[in-house]
Amino acid sequence: MTEPGIDLPEREPVMLAAFEGWNDAGAAASQTLEHLADVWGAEEVAQLDPEDYHDFQVNRPTVAAGPTGAREITWPTTRVSVLTTPRTGRIVVLVHGIEPSMRWRHYCTELLDIAANLGVRSVVTLGALLADVPHTRPIPVTTTSEDPDVQAILGVEPNTYEGPTGIVGILQNAAATRGLRALSLWAAVPHYVAHAPSPKATLALLTRIEELIGEPVPLGDLADDSAAWQHGVDELASEDSEIAEYVRQLEEAKDTAELPEATGEAIAREFERYLRRRDKGTGG
Repeated sequence: MTEPGIDLPEREPVMLAAFEGWNDAGAAASQTLEHLADVWGAEEVAQLDPEDYHDFQVNRPTVAAGPTGAREITWPTTRVSVLTTPRTGRIVVLVHGIEPSMRWRHYCTELLDIAANLGVRSVVTLGALLADVPHTRPIPVTTTSEDPDVQAILGVEPNTYEGPTGIVGILQNAAATRGLRALSLWAAVPHYVAHAPSPKATLALLTRIEELIGEPVPLGDLADDSAAWQHGVDELASEDSEIAEYVRQLEEAKDTAELPEATGEAIAREFERYLRRRDKGTGG
């Protein structure tokens, strides 16, 4: 389904959250945050105490030599970083962690208290799931919200999922309960190439984030990495006739379902993205 053009109020601080684990197929969501932190120079402002939320037999700490040569222990935790986008000056709060083992409600309360102190009014959770989609087509990204007002204002779909949920779903619900503008972005990763990294899915999430915050994201080598990833999967598929046939079936189903994709709205959205990048490149 074609997504409408969506954006958040200009300069309003926004929180983007992603969690490694069950909600992060191909590490696409967590690597999206890592990319944003790198290209826009995010600075860490808070770190949650892992003793409160993690079972260290499930997510074990790691030990390695530090800068001085002394052995240091790194604990699984959640880090909160802040950046300011260079063009619009929007404050973006990045929450990157591992899905906690316990005390999820308290965990969300602590994160949202930090968000409140930073003036955040919109919370965007990022996730990635395994799906029956072909690697040769654009990675689908679904944008949903539980809030009817958000659905009406931003033109996104209601969240109709029913079943087990992860910390992404809990945080989005907690944000909506607080009266925050809560959205969720989910990238569909081809299930037959589930291993990380999944640069094409990360690229798809970054494209949607561009639309949301109204700021072009420098992509660096990500487009080349995405093309190389697709080429590598092409080669693997060519060596297995059953996988190749399965991919062809997925392509046919995808193409049939998305014939309306080339609508005026979709073309206009792509042209607007092009103009943003061109203006950035010329200093406009």
